[in-house]
Amino acid sequence: MRRLRCSWSALKPLIIISTPLAILPLPLVIKTKEAECAYVLILMAVYWMTEVLPLSVTALIPALLFPLFGIMKSSQVASQYFKDFHLLLLGVICLATSIEKWGLHRRIALRLVTGLGVNPGMLMLGFMVGCAFLSMWLSNTSTVAMVMPIVEAVIQQVLSASEEANKDHKGALNGISNPALQLEDIEAQHDQSEKIKSIEAGITEPEPTSEEHETAKAPTPPYSGKYRTREDHMMCKGLSLCIAYSSSIGGLTTLSGTSTNLIFAEYIYQYYPECTIVNFGNWFVLCLPICIIMLILSWLFLHWMYLGSNFRASLCSRQRTEKEKITARVLRDHYNSLGPISWQEIVTLIIFILMAILWFTRNPGFMPGWSSLFSDNPGYATDATVALLLGFLFFLLPSHKLNADHYGTTTLKTFSMIGGALSAFLLMIYIFIHLTEALITWKDFQACMPWEISLLVGGGFALAEGTKISGLSSWVAELLTPLGSLPPLATVTIACLIVTSITEVASNAATMTIFLPILAPLAEAIGVNPLYMLIPTALAVSFSFLLPVSNPPNAIVFTYGHLTSMDMVKAGLGVNVIGILTVLLALTTWGTPLLKLDTYPDWAPVVNSTGV
Repeated sequence: MRRLRCSWSALKPLIIISTPLAILPLPLVIKTKEAECAYVLILMAVYWMTEVLPLSVTALIPALLFPLFGIMKSSQVASQYFKDFHLLLLGVICLATSIEKWGLHRRIALRLVTGLGVNPGMLMLGFMVGCAFLSMWLSNTSTVAMVMPIVEAVIQQVLSASEEANKDHKGALNGISNPALQLEDIEAQHDQSEKIKSIEAGITEPEPTSEEHETAKAPTPPYSGKYRTREDHMMCKGLSLCIAYSSSIGGLTTLSGTSTNLIFAEYIYQYYPECTIVNFGNWFVLCLPICIIMLILSWLFLHWMYLGSNFRASLCSRQRTEKEKITARVLRDHYNSLGPISWQEIVTLIIFILMAILWFTRNPGFMPGWSSLFSDNPGYATDATVALLLGFLFFLLPSHKLNADHYGTTTLKTFSMIGGALSAFLLMIYIFIHLTEALITWKDFQACMPWEISLLVGGGFALAEGTKISGLSSWVAELLTPLGSLPPLATVTIACLIVTSITEVASNAATMTIFLPILAPLAEAIGVNPLYMLIPTALAVSFSFLLPVSNPPNAIVFTYGHLTSMDMVKAGLGVNVIGILTVLLALTTWGTPLLKLDTYPDWAPVVNSTGV
């Protein structure tokens, strides 16, 4: 591994230097705006996929090369780096900062997990539901970083319980009277000996000799290292993978759930400004069923892979084993350690609910939303407006209740003597002026704000604008026009498979920014609703389940040491198939009437009259 790192470090400068030199004939020989823009696109694609430079640094290449090639003025390029997307991101990060600072995410996750059950199957489902819900509102990375320590604590306690059961059984065999434990362990030993015979291919156990017969009666020796049995190891693998995968699945559900959703939405707002059908409510209605179906099927698949096919035991088991009692105690101790719900958590929860309600009701589609109150300026208020409004509150509201201990008895008595509404108004001004700490501070916000994502997305918008102005996107669309002879669903399926494959080795956001300016003109050229092409690929780009390096949640889970790369590949292939099939199901059923995908829209340029 060390040699690989050294060799890759040596290759990085070579890629950085050789890539621009290798494609230099494009602008020097062909000498068209399309070729010059293609030079920038290929250079950024290689740098993004290999990550020889930080992603945010590569995103600045359009600001350097577009003015030099005469594609866009520097001021035009600069305007692409800060959009409505960034304002929405600022507000969402304010909410996420407060949730993480005051521990509301832990309370929500533990409540969801303990509510579903503590046997291994239901524990896996509980963590998946908790992670998916949190990742709708927080970043996938933050969600996994928060939940995995809880999962690891549960795993360690379960392993300790197994070891204790092993010691108790040894004591029973040595003559210590404990019939109940002895009976339980003999049954467990019988089950274990049966399962060891069916260990993965290539691993077999020799039959015990007569001399080893007594040893064979004792509890099974350690399976490998820190795991007493294969069942323990498989449970650890299943729990680890369910955390990584469910965080990515949950992020699909809301526009703010993952950066790729926001990139897609901003692209639609920018290049199809008359398209009002893509909003928080419609996206949630489209993607919530996708999330639920994927969670259920992924849970069934992971349960089958790592816990077996006895789903009845997981769903209908009422008697708790010793391990399950230990697990329940650990989760209960974690929850009790949070104490009663605090003032800060209550305020954060209220703002969180209010933000979701305002997003849903801005322009729900089936009824007039609150944005219709501003009919003189239709389309001016967006989801970013809501996010910023409520984001400001986190910097204004006090992090402590108004009480004499915190603000001083003398101060409260002074204002109470004034009386009436004036007293309340003056007291509010006094608190805001002399407040020592709000719900979040700028330092807290900076620690959570993904500035690199902001630059990356800005670079993607600049690249997309450059491909449009230079005519490269139209040229690529014409080149791909023969795909129009295929059924539209087949074209979408091919696009999803390509995007899913590339996103396993490249950044999700980078993959999205590369494909958006290619697929949108392709949809126009073959006469398909652009949303029919872009929505499935926007969702499929989050299906990076195969490798530890595919996305940060996978990497975090992998560092805990329960998984190998091959474990992730085998499980990830199945979840990828589940994801693509579910997205295609949504596209051909409830997605079509919801977003009117079966007709070519008025807001898209007319290139071909063919419909879906």
